[in-house]
Amino acid sequence: MSEYTAIFKQDGEWWIGWIEEVPGVNCQEPSRAALLETLRITLNEVLEANRADARSAASDDFEEVASPYEAPSARPMAQRTWL
Repeated sequence: MSEYTAIFKQDGEWWIGWIEEVPGVNCQEPSRAALLETLRITLNEVLEANRADARSAASDDFEEVASPYEAPSARPMAQRTWL
């Protein structure tokens, strides 16, 4: 299982967040808990769509190799939330 990093903050009455490793995955919700759940759902949907696009582009007769990904640590661990 891969780990992804949620970057989020409260902005007025809303919580906004992004997935650091995947461009385009960003959400807004009225609570922190709802935001993290929506980010998880959106991330899964984007990853599945990207997988389908890659497999479609490769057509038939392709190889697939899983590669572990280790995100660089730009901030102290206490300030990071993994999904």
